[in-house]
Amino acid sequence: MFREMRRFKQQISADECETVLKNETRGVLSLLGDNGYPYGIPMNHYYCEEDGKLYFHGAKEGHKIDSLKRCDKVCYTVYDKGYRREGEWSLNVKSVVVFGRISLVENEEKAIDICTKLCRKFTDDEDYLRRELENALPRVQCLELTPEHITGKLVNES
Repeated sequence: MFREMRRFKQQISADECETVLKNETRGVLSLLGDNGYPYGIPMNHYYCEEDGKLYFHGAKEGHKIDSLKRCDKVCYTVYDKGYRREGEWSLNVKSVVVFGRISLVENEEKAIDICTKLCRKFTDDEDYLRRELENALPRVQCLELTPEHITGKLVNES
């Protein structure tokens, strides 16, 4: 159903893909947007090692929500900050592409857990977290991406 990677020598392992998803804070979520146009938006994410799913948060309405209600198939792309080898100018970057299905999280306890884990990727300020949950949670829609296919590769930009 999904294509094999064409540049298979650059493919990284499933463990390396998981490390990128776990450690990086953001990527681009691509959906089928209005009038058949692709719609890609930068998103913060939380990767849950226990269930292998990705979680997001955002507004309860808008282009993203309208798009996923029409078609739940999405692609999410994440890449790391890269590194340079000694004496080389080019950057080596690991990227991961996740194909899967996305759904709205309707359970409030689960939404609180997702928002808490997302927030803790950026700060350990518990007062900030508490204030955000009290003030913003009623306006937040959490999303759950269930992967169907994950690939990753290491690319040298030279």
